[in-house]
Amino acid sequence: MIPDGTGDSPLLQEAARELEAAIHDARVAFDCIALGEIDRAHTSAVTARVAIDAAVTAVQAALAQAASQAEDQSAAR
Repeated sequence: MIPDGTGDSPLLQEAARELEAAIHDARVAFDCIALGEIDRAHTSAVTARVAIDAAVTAVQAALAQAASQAEDQSAAR
């Protein structure tokens, strides 16, 4: 479920999707550890980390975009 606060920002929507994927992969890794499936747990943990990295990148881009828009609005005044 994508939070309402993302508005129309595709970057924040992507960040939310990536974080949901990371949550899922982390849960799979947790369950695999409990089942003793260490190789599968490792794979899921790595994919969770990749999803988190992608979310961080999207949030950073959204912050840069917001700062750029704020500068443009200040310059227009």
